[in-house]
Amino acid sequence: MAGLDLVFGALADPTRRAILASLRRTEAPVHALAGDFAMSRPAVSKHLAVLRGAGLVKEERRGRENFYALERGAMEDARAWLAGFWRERLAALKHLAEESDE
Repeated sequence: MAGLDLVFGALADPTRRAILASLRRTEAPVHALAGDFAMSRPAVSKHLAVLRGAGLVKEERRGRENFYALERGAMEDARAWLAGFWRERLAALKHLAEESDE
């Protein structure tokens, strides 16, 4: 569950969600990602560190640059948790609605 806390904490920030959206299209180095935001490269690097810590991105060193790519495993874990959460809630709602029809 601690892993999910990191994932949801990372996803809570709109800049990090925007970085993930960029990485959905293609992997990219920090300078390319920083070009999409009105912030410094070090600031983008800090966001990437949070995403990496949550397991949402992976980093690969190529020459002098670090390239980042989406890591789908942690996102899949979060998706599965949310699906179960909503399945339980909807089942409870269905039960309540059927109970009140009686």
